[in-house]
Amino acid sequence: MAPKTAARRMSGIPQPTARTTRKRDEDTGPDVGEGADEWTQAKTLLKPPDQLELTEAELKQEFTRILTANNPHAPQNIVRFSFKEGTYKPISFVDQLAVHFSLVGNMIPKDSDEGRRQNYRAEMTSESSQEDMEVQPSEAEGGEGGEGGKEGEPKEAESQGEVLAAEEVAEGEAEVEVEEVITPKKPTERKLTNQFNFNERASQTFNSPLRDRECQMEPPPRATFSATANQWEIYDAYMYELEKQEKTKEMEKSKGPVAKKTGMRTRRKMTSLESQSDDITKVTQAAKIVERMVNQNTYDDIAQDFKYYEDAADEYRDQEGTLLPLWKFQYDKAKRLAVTALCWNPRYKDLFAVGHGSYDFMKQNRGMLLLYTLKNPSFPEYIFSSECGIMCLDMHVNHPYLVAVGYYDGNVAIYNLKKPQSQPSYKSSAKLGKHSEPVWQVRWQKDDMDNNLNFFSVSSDGRIVSWTLVKNELMHTDIIKLNVEGTTTEGPEELNVYTIGCGTAFDFHKQIDYLFLVGTEEGKIYKCSKTYSSQFLDTFEAHNMAVDAVTWNPYHSKVFMSCSSDWTVKIWDHTIKKPMFVYDLNSAVGDIAWAPYSSTVFAAVTTDGKAHVFDLVINKYEAICNQPVVAKKKNKITHVQFNAIHPIIIVGDDRGQVTCLKLSPNLRKMPKEKKGQEVKRGPEVEVAKLDKLLNLVREVKS
Repeated sequence: MAPKTAARRMSGIPQPTARTTRKRDEDTGPDVGEGADEWTQAKTLLKPPDQLELTEAELKQEFTRILTANNPHAPQNIVRFSFKEGTYKPISFVDQLAVHFSLVGNMIPKDSDEGRRQNYRAEMTSESSQEDMEVQPSEAEGGEGGEGGKEGEPKEAESQGEVLAAEEVAEGEAEVEVEEVITPKKPTERKLTNQFNFNERASQTFNSPLRDRECQMEPPPRATFSATANQWEIYDAYMYELEKQEKTKEMEKSKGPVAKKTGMRTRRKMTSLESQSDDITKVTQAAKIVERMVNQNTYDDIAQDFKYYEDAADEYRDQEGTLLPLWKFQYDKAKRLAVTALCWNPRYKDLFAVGHGSYDFMKQNRGMLLLYTLKNPSFPEYIFSSECGIMCLDMHVNHPYLVAVGYYDGNVAIYNLKKPQSQPSYKSSAKLGKHSEPVWQVRWQKDDMDNNLNFFSVSSDGRIVSWTLVKNELMHTDIIKLNVEGTTTEGPEELNVYTIGCGTAFDFHKQIDYLFLVGTEEGKIYKCSKTYSSQFLDTFEAHNMAVDAVTWNPYHSKVFMSCSSDWTVKIWDHTIKKPMFVYDLNSAVGDIAWAPYSSTVFAAVTTDGKAHVFDLVINKYEAICNQPVVAKKKNKITHVQFNAIHPIIIVGDDRGQVTCLKLSPNLRKMPKEKKGQEVKRGPEVEVAKLDKLLNLVREVKS
């Protein structure tokens, strides 16, 4: 028995038979899927239950679709405003382009200069690389031949002849190799730059750091101008020019031969002036805006102080304040004229009018009316010159372009700022009626029953006159004559002669329309009514010298204030004949003004060049600010006015200069807010504040 079979028997492993091997062969055959014979069967289509059943005609019908370049998402209802027609109009053309992908590349056209340069460099590099490749294999072949010659000499040369023949063959091969090496040209060596050897120029010098400088400014007003030149407009212009020429021809015919020559000269002058004015008027508005911008940059520091500066030292002062000088307004032609009147425009709060004249009756020659704005302190906005000195002025509340003016010669006039004429639009005359003495004050009043403009004037001739503008003429009516009481004397034939009082100042009540006060040169103040022309309602023995100014309180209906050349400022209750407060300022007081923001704050100016600001709530006995505004020896302050909105005052002197001053926080203190309580503000609060002070004074006097 063979050893393998013996071993199988010993181990007990069953022997494979012929049947088992056949079954194994069948199992190891290729596997066939279950559905192998399904493809032979006929396939049936499954239709969904909701499928439409179409006829053959419907199936054969063709539907065409046209592809367009229109963007389906582009909006079709965009509208924009048409300035020409003044309406919103739809836009007909809409951009249909939609960019799906964009990439910024660095490709260069072949025909460009840079493309040719790059092609030339690539060809040069390829030629040099081919030459290098040709040189290298020739060297390698020469090295192999030399080695073969050297090895072959000791081994294969058996005889001397064979050795010599081998040497000759080796020498021939060496010469051929030398010729092949010499023939190709050596490429020019390119200088390799060291990419780490570089210098940054900016690192060798110190670069100064960049600084941002910012400036705040008010944007200048902008306006778009558009005009069309149509045929009818050109036709109208030609017709207007023809009418002008016909008129001039008619004028020439009516004149004589001598008048023609003078007319020609004047016409030439007029045409030259008209052409100049036409050229100037085209750029006046633009030039004015540019001038204001230049001045805004020039006086930028002052403008910043005007808007934002607050004196921090007021916190450490004992209820005292200061005045910060801002701009100075002066016109060269008005240097030798005194400031005789100041008035802020009621509508444009940055515009104010200045009247120039002289208080010296020996030096009366001319006057000027100037209007300045805070936006342009270097030059006046409007300039009007007059043959006589202007002593007073007032601007209309409802018509801010109308300025009423009183002259030293007794005339009154109305200037219209809309008309650029140097002469007043309306003026009184000796024929129609005027004052016989200087007019010291004018005040606009409400229009009369026929809606005619109306203003009042007071003069040294003792008359208070109402002026009414009727049919482009100033008609006057005497309201009252200031007869000094107790000074009647008997004249010839037992006639009573009255001494006339000289009016110097007056003011109308803010609430009671008919009530007004008049101050005189004798130092008296008369309480008058428009309805009673023969007598006074009351008389106050106010001052020992001429009353320079009298003004009602803007809040309290009973309180008024007066100042005089006797150095005093007095505050009155018009129901009591004695003053409530008296302040001695050690110099003649030129003018006084109530503050618009408080019933207890007022300012006064004296001839020694000082401005005094009082606040009765803080200090009832003396001013909380005494500050010299101009030099003592040179200038005398004549007038002062508060601005209605901004915390500033303007002060005029006898040298024609107007100074703008800003009030520090202590001079315009408002009631402090308490936690959980709202601060009450308004006219009623201001009236109550002043009433409280007046009651204290009344108790002390009683």
